[in-house]
Amino acid sequence: MFATTGLFRNLACPERDTCTRQNCLFSHSSDVPPPKPLVKQATPVPTTIRSSTPSTSGISSKFSSTSDLHGSNPHVVPAKRPALASPTKMIPNIAEPPRKLQKVGVAKMPLVPVASSSESGMPVLRINAAQSSVAIPVRQTMLKTLYEHFVILYKSILSTNPSLASEHALRQEDEVYKKSTKLTYRNASALKRREVPTSISHPSVGTEGDIVSRAEARKSLENLQLTADRLEPFIHTTEELKSWGYFVDIPPGPGGDRPSQEGKIAKCERCTQYFLVKRAEESEQCTYHWGKAYTSRANGEKQRTYSCCSRSVVDSEGCSHGPHVFYESTAEELHSRHAFSFLRSPKSDSPKLDVVALDCEMIYTTGGMRVARVSIVDGSGKEIFDEFVRMDEGVNVIDYNTRFSGITPQNYATALRTLSSIREALDLLIDSNTILVGHALDNDLKTLRIIHHKCIDTALLFPHKAGAPYRRSLKDLVREKLGRSIQMGDANEGHSSLEDASATLDLVRWYILNKQKSAVHSGVITT
Repeated sequence: MFATTGLFRNLACPERDTCTRQNCLFSHSSDVPPPKPLVKQATPVPTTIRSSTPSTSGISSKFSSTSDLHGSNPHVVPAKRPALASPTKMIPNIAEPPRKLQKVGVAKMPLVPVASSSESGMPVLRINAAQSSVAIPVRQTMLKTLYEHFVILYKSILSTNPSLASEHALRQEDEVYKKSTKLTYRNASALKRREVPTSISHPSVGTEGDIVSRAEARKSLENLQLTADRLEPFIHTTEELKSWGYFVDIPPGPGGDRPSQEGKIAKCERCTQYFLVKRAEESEQCTYHWGKAYTSRANGEKQRTYSCCSRSVVDSEGCSHGPHVFYESTAEELHSRHAFSFLRSPKSDSPKLDVVALDCEMIYTTGGMRVARVSIVDGSGKEIFDEFVRMDEGVNVIDYNTRFSGITPQNYATALRTLSSIREALDLLIDSNTILVGHALDNDLKTLRIIHHKCIDTALLFPHKAGAPYRRSLKDLVREKLGRSIQMGDANEGHSSLEDASATLDLVRWYILNKQKSAVHSGVITT
């Protein structure tokens, strides 16, 4: 038997004197009043019943008649310890809600960590904590440190690129997280010391991964030596060159018989008005748009605007002022200013370069648009020629077109060779067997007055989605394929023909490398 705890010591035993229990739970003292008899119910009570109505304590009890235990004694006592009833069953007015109205499951979280930031300012991580092996507060602290680092590094370019520090901090933190473990994460934030960038295209701009990737890509390009054998399959046919505006034959006539148009009437390329051709110091001014017209959509309607000032094409007023200039494009006109000729035939005793990349810068003169700078790099990307060009006798400058050419009066003053002298210098480097690489190379050959058939034009290798005669710009191609920026000079700096020639060569390298990768993936091996 278990020891009693005295819970019933104040209750009189129902059997009193007749109780035979050795250790009775109830009291047998005469001081304890006897138990009161139960109130007789109106309906007969069965021998054993279970109450369906809860008591004041919320407990349903099972009773059995003491007459079953002690003869005719009318008292009733609990037969066993009652059990707690189900709350739902206890309160009949409260029912369980229908299954379709219950919330099932939890909201889905993104499977991949997502980071968000405003246009500028401290970025904030938006990542599912359950999917991150490193605590989110720890990662946010890391992100703050990286952001402050990029703000200091980009101090000279943040004014024009306000979101750059935030974007690169987010990407850098993601790089750190992916290459580290839970234990090494805190110590993986150190960034290598870099040179403070002065432009968005500076090599110091980007995450650590960006810089490594660019270095590897650059190394792969530089290691690819472009030879005649490698480039032979990519040379454009004569018919293809003609369809893209190349001159493949020397125009008739002596050539060079009318070097200048000074004192004669021409149509201005800028404002489309006719004017009297004069040199720079005597020329009349016009108002024009230096940018190109392009189509955009606003409020569901198409409109043509200029890239230079975003003004509508319908608006006839220009945004820039400058002298009237003219441009000639037919073979006969160009031939009359300066004669065309083929590159010289190869000679065994004086071997020439088998591959070069070529680019020129042009200015406006009284003899139309003429070459003012010539730059050439060889198949390895090494500079082999870069000189300014002096105009022929009787040809005077109207506009240096510095915004695009990069030529300034100071540059032009250093020019010593005329176009004829430049052509003689080129004959010592290249011949009719040399493969010429360039972007919109037909324009360079026209201004150099060269007829050549072995050409590789990146404007043709990477065609415009709209097809001919549209061409993608070299600047866009270099940014998309090579991940770097060129032609970032302002109106006072312009382009660099040497930079453009090197970029064009790298585009051809990129094309070859990726064509080989595509061939391997498709199961076709090419050489």
